[in-house]
Amino acid sequence: MIAFVIIAALFALAYVAFNYLRVKKLEEGTDTMKEIASAIRIGANAFVNYEYKVIAIVAAIIAVIMLIFISWQAACAFLIGAVMSASAGYIGMKIATYANVRVTNRARESESLGETLRVAFQGGSVMGLSVAGFALLGIFIVYMLFGKLNGQLSVEAINASKPNWIGIGTNFTMTLSGYALGCSTIAMFNRIGGGIYTKAADMGADLVGKTEAHIPEDDPRNPATIADNVGDNVGDVAGLGSDLLESFVGAILATSILGVHLFLTAQHNRMPVTEAQLIKVISYPIIFCAFGLIACVLGVMTLLLKKKISEDPHRELNFATWLSAGLTLVLGFVVTLILFRKDPDIAKAFGFRIGWISPLVGAGAGIVSGIVIGMLAEYYTSYDYNPTKRIADASKEGPALTITQGLAVGMRSCMLPLIVLGLALIVSYACCGLFGVAMAGVGMLSFVGITVSVDTYGPISDNAGGIAEMSELPENVRKITDTLDSVGNTTAAIGKGFAIGSASFAALSMMVSYLYSYNEVGTNLVLNLMNPLTLAGALIGAALPFLFSGILIDAVAAAARKMVDEVRRQFREIPGILDGTAKPDYKTCIEISSQGSLQAMRFPALMAIIIPVVTGFLLGPEFVGGILIGGTITAIMLAIFTGNAGGAWDNAKKLIETGALGKENAKGSDTHAAAVVGDTVGDPLKDTVGPCLDIFIKIMSTVSLVMVPLFMKFNLLNLLPKLADLFH
Repeated sequence: MIAFVIIAALFALAYVAFNYLRVKKLEEGTDTMKEIASAIRIGANAFVNYEYKVIAIVAAIIAVIMLIFISWQAACAFLIGAVMSASAGYIGMKIATYANVRVTNRARESESLGETLRVAFQGGSVMGLSVAGFALLGIFIVYMLFGKLNGQLSVEAINASKPNWIGIGTNFTMTLSGYALGCSTIAMFNRIGGGIYTKAADMGADLVGKTEAHIPEDDPRNPATIADNVGDNVGDVAGLGSDLLESFVGAILATSILGVHLFLTAQHNRMPVTEAQLIKVISYPIIFCAFGLIACVLGVMTLLLKKKISEDPHRELNFATWLSAGLTLVLGFVVTLILFRKDPDIAKAFGFRIGWISPLVGAGAGIVSGIVIGMLAEYYTSYDYNPTKRIADASKEGPALTITQGLAVGMRSCMLPLIVLGLALIVSYACCGLFGVAMAGVGMLSFVGITVSVDTYGPISDNAGGIAEMSELPENVRKITDTLDSVGNTTAAIGKGFAIGSASFAALSMMVSYLYSYNEVGTNLVLNLMNPLTLAGALIGAALPFLFSGILIDAVAAAARKMVDEVRRQFREIPGILDGTAKPDYKTCIEISSQGSLQAMRFPALMAIIIPVVTGFLLGPEFVGGILIGGTITAIMLAIFTGNAGGAWDNAKKLIETGALGKENAKGSDTHAAAVVGDTVGDPLKDTVGPCLDIFIKIMSTVSLVMVPLFMKFNLLNLLPKLADLFH
């Protein structure tokens, strides 16, 4: 059945190529529209090309370190993961810069919300299916190249863990961790670099354009407006793609790695386990997600091949998502039936507590919890519901109450998703033990192809609205793109909920594998929080997401400050801008965002890699275990809070712009100005901090898992007694 993985990946990527070419063949519209789209495309290409050069240097250094201290297999797998993640992000960014203007033109020509949605979603599907397709392609290559051809999947190789030159055992789990680390490294830089870029430009454009000059969003007179649209592509598309690919890979490989450790434990306990069972458990999450990818392709086709799409984007997108999730469960049932039904011994060895169907129930708990978390995110961020409406009403009283109300919504929104995650964890563990918990994360992301497609359609629609405004197209065109953009804000919040929910399951699975890695096989897995080292690590780990978030917000604020100064300078020194007789200097604003993000992304991106390594070599594996526990718990809360608060502020502003609060509170009013301030505060929270936190905890977990054999053997606490004996 593993051959089906490559079939699914290639089938999805072929459909990606088909949709890519179909979108490119569509008309771009007027000469003005083409000129604006070209400027956005050039800016996005320039930024991503330079960013990838920086990332390539970092990736090469990490690969060399892994080659020297771990194994050549892990180093090669790391590079394969980096290439797959970078490819998905780059292709997604490219299609977004082609699709945006074509969405605008379809709205202009058809004046139909449904037909415009079709083009935006077709562009988004390129990103969504690329994420799952490239992820599974890379996993298949690693599985066949190192697992099969290199012999790392044999029971002998798993048990032997051939030591390298410094005595560190290397096996297939280390190779899989290397692949996951490659995906995580690219995702971290893409998310942070793109997040700082897009929010610096967005905040600069809003603070001066809307609140000082009182000109509309995406007005061509605003010098930062092109940079803002470039940012949507490099942050919300390229960054998003690498982010969700990393989440997808992390969930799958955390489950496979855990399967290896459970196999070794079963062997130690003298249970009758075989190599065939080992391969089944390692392959199951991979094959499950391959079938999920096929379900996503069918879900995308269902929407795109419809003769007439309704004027309700929410309904259409939700139907495609639920159809894909339902098909994933049905196809997953078939996979589980074929692999496990005729093998009763596997249930005893791997903790399947309700028979062969146990892992499917774990995955089902993840799928259901993912959908429920998405619904909760929609409730807290959509302007169809009371939380966002209350923020809009609060804007009548000024920006202070807008921000206060938004903070309350964000904080309150943490409780219910965490209850859902907790229930999913309990159910999955009760049915299938630790393997079930890992499968819950796999289930939540098994239909990532459709969730990313829906998520990516949002920034494409946002760009389309910007092009409509800058091209001075009729109001009805902007109304269509604004409606799609508003739905996109909600789908983005849903996508962030999926990402952080799956990250919590994947991080927990990696945490268990981490404990297995430095404990003797057969010993109880206990991380004693009363151990001073572990407790100190947990306290410091709990503070790390706040430090990380603060650094990101500082970086956005510094770049936004430069952007604000530049926009004010141009308004002051080129007086013809505001009356339309002179063109603003877009290029300088693009350069400010590019330089600010590229300079600021290095330190926070490297934090997640350096902290577990340094603390591990100083204080050992128990301290790092505490860091992982503390960091994961607070990162989940912060990510949900920032994502939902930011999304609610943004949609509260959009609700006011629809005129729902009356003409006296519409665009240009003090109420609208207060909502713009709230949206500006929320921008770096929802689009920079929130999305980066899930990568932060997973990359720390992955790095720790890869490096634990090293710092378990070589850490300062272990060396001190030896040094004392030497001097004595």
